Amino acid sequence: MADDRTPLFAIENLHAAADGAPILKGIDLRIPAGEVHALMGPNGSGKSTLASTLLGSPEYEVTAGRVLFKGDDITEWSADVRGKAGLFLAFQYPQEIAGVSVINFLRQALSARKGTELSVLELRASIMDWMERLGMDKSFADRYLNEGFSGGEKKRNEILQMAILEPELAILDETDSGLDVDALRIVAEGVRTVKAERPDLGVLAITHYRRLLDELQPDVVHVIVDGRIVATGGMEIAGQLERDGYDAFR
Repeated sequence: MADDRTPLFAIENLHAAADGAPILKGIDLRIPAGEVHALMGPNGSGKSTLASTLLGSPEYEVTAGRVLFKGDDITEWSADVRGKAGLFLAFQYPQEIAGVSVINFLRQALSARKGTELSVLELRASIMDWMERLGMDKSFADRYLNEGFSGGEKKRNEILQMAILEPELAILDETDSGLDVDALRIVAEGVRTVKAERPDLGVLAITHYRRLLDELQPDVVHVIVDGRIVATGGMEIAGQLERDGYDAFR
C-alpha cells in the first residue's frame, strides 16, 4: 500500500522487448502526485514503446524491472485493469471507431472505470460543460468517435476523455504530433484546465519537440536515448537540447 513517501507512479529498471529485440534497457522514473513530467527523445529512442508498455500493450514483453502505481506492482496487469485503476493514455494517432458516438464511448469507458452503469443522460451535462471549456463544437458529442475529425479535434477529444474519466496518471504520447501552433496551444490549454481541476493528477508528456514543453512548463524533464534515460532536470534540459541536439546526450 502507498504511504506519504510513495510516488504516484514509479518505473524501476524497466526492460522491454518486441519480437525478442530489446528496446527499453533499464528505465528508472518516479512521478509524485500532482507533478508534470516530460520525456523527450529522438525518433527510435523508445518513447512510444515506453508509453505502450506502461499501459500494458501485448506487443511488448517486459523482460526485467517493474512498474508501480500507488505502491502496487502493476507490471503484470492487463491494459483494461490499468485503465480502471486510473491510468490514461492519450494516443499519438487516435483511432476512428465507426458506429460509436463520442458520448456513448465515454459512457462505456466511464462505466468501466467506475464499476457502475451510467446513462447518457447522466453524462451529457458534464460532457457538454467540458466541451465548452475545451473549445470543442458540442455537436461532436453525437458524432462517431474521431470519424472525420481533424488532427487537432482528435487530440482535443483525447483531452476530453482525460477530463471525463478522471484518471490519476495521464500519459500523453506525442499528443503534439501533427498539430500546428494554434492547435497545440489549445490542446496544452486543455491539459492545464484539467490539471487545475484535479491538482493531484500526475502527467507524463512524451514528445519530440520543445514547443509542447514551452506550453506545459513541466516540473521535470527527462531525456531518453537508445532505451535509457540519460538526463533528468528542469527546463534547462530542453534549452540544452535546442542548442546542442540529442548528440550531446549520447
